[in-house]
Amino acid sequence: MSKLYLFLAFGFSFLVQIQNSVSLDYGAALTKSLLFFEAQRSGKLPCNQRIKWRGDSALNDGKDAGMNLVGGYYDAGDNVKFGLPMAYTVTMLAWSVVEFGPHFEARQELSNALEAIKWGTDYLLRAHPKPNILYGEVGDGGSDHSCWMRPEDMTTPRTAYKIDDQHPGSDLAGETAAAFAAAGIAFRSSDRLYSSRLINHAKQLFDFATKRTGVYQNSIPVAGQFYSSSGYEDELLWAAVWLRQATNDTKYLEFIKSANPGGTRGMFSWDDKYAGAQVLVAKEILLGKLPKSGNLEQYKKGAEEFMCNCIQKGNGNVRRSNGGLLWFLPWSNLQYVNSAAFLMSTYADVLAKSKTTIQCPGGNVGSNELLGFARSQVDYILGSNPKKMSYMVGYGSHYPRRVHHRGASIVSIKQNPQVIGCQEGFEWMRKNSDDPNVLEGAIVGGPDQADQYTDSRDNYQQAEPSTVNGAPLVGVLARLAS
Repeated sequence: MSKLYLFLAFGFSFLVQIQNSVSLDYGAALTKSLLFFEAQRSGKLPCNQRIKWRGDSALNDGKDAGMNLVGGYYDAGDNVKFGLPMAYTVTMLAWSVVEFGPHFEARQELSNALEAIKWGTDYLLRAHPKPNILYGEVGDGGSDHSCWMRPEDMTTPRTAYKIDDQHPGSDLAGETAAAFAAAGIAFRSSDRLYSSRLINHAKQLFDFATKRTGVYQNSIPVAGQFYSSSGYEDELLWAAVWLRQATNDTKYLEFIKSANPGGTRGMFSWDDKYAGAQVLVAKEILLGKLPKSGNLEQYKKGAEEFMCNCIQKGNGNVRRSNGGLLWFLPWSNLQYVNSAAFLMSTYADVLAKSKTTIQCPGGNVGSNELLGFARSQVDYILGSNPKKMSYMVGYGSHYPRRVHHRGASIVSIKQNPQVIGCQEGFEWMRKNSDDPNVLEGAIVGGPDQADQYTDSRDNYQQAEPSTVNGAPLVGVLARLAS
């Protein structure tokens, strides 16, 4: 079957024809996308754990600091818990439920989505024992990367690192505040007590982040080489936007009005939250909940310019591969594709509700066109691409089989309970055979700009999955599935 997608760029049209050899089932993809987060769980696994090849791991996390820091998520194919991307992951999962809750319900996935959020927030609550203390990393990337071990076998240091009054981290605290506030909204109808607890923690962290400023890698240097923050202004804004929605407190609106709106962004990611904050403010303007005036209008302008550039009708269009995939960066490009698709999906719905369009330099863009473009990106990821390959592990018949992921690449502890040591694990990493464990729902880094992909474990730029890759896609799949 062939699908024709019509794209418009710089005032003229062209056709990209993509051969589609798979039947795309967004509902099945949604189910798998949530399963991935169960595979990334750290700590004592629950009795309803669906990914059976995983076992309990890192049960002493936090002990060196006299804390209980058990739980949370491993960020990618390694066994470190990095606070900044974990909090962003939780924020995006929570936004997905806030935005598309009825769609999750229609596919009977709402409870699984809430469980994915809660696995993150339960850990983040433990990591925030006092108003001005937040643990931002457990484990050490350097020593962890010198080993290739199942999380269940780990012997590498599990050092806990924190920010506090003397060692601030406004970006880390701000993103965690956003995660708590967004999750507080997501849980409001099902667990009001838990929702209130989350929002209280969000308020405390926002106050900490604004009063004691600084980038977190200055306080947690070991995080810098893996998730170095480019600044904290965006996280403070992001947190304020979510706290305003969670509390309706005017102090957060005043902060938004006085903040830097961010201009036109090149991407939306774990490091750059401006486009997400802009979209949230712009939606409130379109729905009449905020005035279209002053600094607030600049948020709407930035949000819509980002959309125009993604859909190829802007003044600074995002590059694309020959097969039509948005192209941001060579390393793990799909995380940026998915986050852009999320913003387009949610903005498409508000355009429909407000009966308006985006006025792009290349022509007006309506709800259907915006959602259609987001759908084209998801379709590419699920197999409508030149290689006819799904970049979601376990989806379809042709998907990555040799993922850069320790747990997936080594025989399950359930099958072989003997410890597989630090260096012994590299024998599994280098094996010229498929992963013994299928990492269901994982989104790998993705193809290069020429639409090529090498299915090899040592190809970490393309073959490593992460929670920040998958979290934004969950909501888009829910939207498309029903």
